[in-house]
Amino acid sequence: MATPAKKKPAAKKKATPKKVAAPKKASAASTGLQVGDRAPAFSMPTDGGGKVSLADLKGKAVVLYFYPKDDTSGCTMEAIDFTAAKAKFDKLNAVVIGCSRDTAKSHDKFKDKHKLKVILAADESGQVTDSYGVWVEKSLYGRTYMGIERATFLIDRTGKIAAIWRKVKVAGHVDSVLQAVQAL
Repeated sequence: MATPAKKKPAAKKKATPKKVAAPKKASAASTGLQVGDRAPAFSMPTDGGGKVSLADLKGKAVVLYFYPKDDTSGCTMEAIDFTAAKAKFDKLNAVVIGCSRDTAKSHDKFKDKHKLKVILAADESGQVTDSYGVWVEKSLYGRTYMGIERATFLIDRTGKIAAIWRKVKVAGHVDSVLQAVQAL
């Protein structure tokens, strides 16, 4: 009776190099922005044909809140909440600026529709959302895409970051920001 032939060990497959994915845009955490850092400079067009820049706001506290899109439910609620508290921010010599990648024309419609009183800045180039690290990869129903992470930066009167809120939940957020401005 013949003995069964020994099986040769399976040849190892050569490892093929994995494709390296293109680097993702910086997330809020990976930009390195921390409390105490100098806030990245910005200059953007606003609703009503205006312009806003951090340099022009020196001596004032600046609440720079980033939101994904004009006239969507969470963004509308956040803008309405900041509008309702605008007089309180004004008394504290604080300017509230909402920022998205929508156009200034879109901001005009959004503002008129909801009677908003805060400044809405248009970061159409994406330069500001990138510099603040809020242009991030998001996921919805298994689909990934790039978008704005809802975040708020409180910039003190000298241009330094005094507080950062990331992945903001709208309910109660404005009250938290107002308390931080009062503590400056």
